[in-house]
Amino acid sequence: MKEISAGGVVYRKREGKLELQLIQDRYGKISLPKGKMEPGETIEETALREIWEETGIRGRIVSKLDTIHYQYALPQTGTVDKEVHYYLVEAETGDLQAQIEEIRSVDWFSPQEAWVKQKGSGYDNNDHILLKACEELGIQPDQQ
Repeated sequence: MKEISAGGVVYRKREGKLELQLIQDRYGKISLPKGKMEPGETIEETALREIWEETGIRGRIVSKLDTIHYQYALPQTGTVDKEVHYYLVEAETGDLQAQIEEIRSVDWFSPQEAWVKQKGSGYDNNDHILLKACEELGIQPDQQ
């Protein structure tokens, strides 16, 4: 079985400073907003819808970051081949509000804080997604 999801690294500039959005998922891990594609949607529409549903922020896609692939098992259906498309998304409107049915929290962080949180309690396959977003934004978090 194949499952396609999409999401993004959302950023904003506030008072001249760049901030990145991270969520804490229902398992307590740091992650990026994403979700499953619905019938009739493009991958880009899925990314923007999921970001809005999970975080309360509407944005615009700036660029494609990458696609990650992994597998997981479900008792009912067996192995699922997961494909997640990530985009760099600039926040345009909305107020942060976590979709509590799916995630624990959402917040804005400086790029350095976001990187520390990602390395400390994020999923390894999101490391290069966050780094690529920082690169496209012209910043380099300390990778120590």
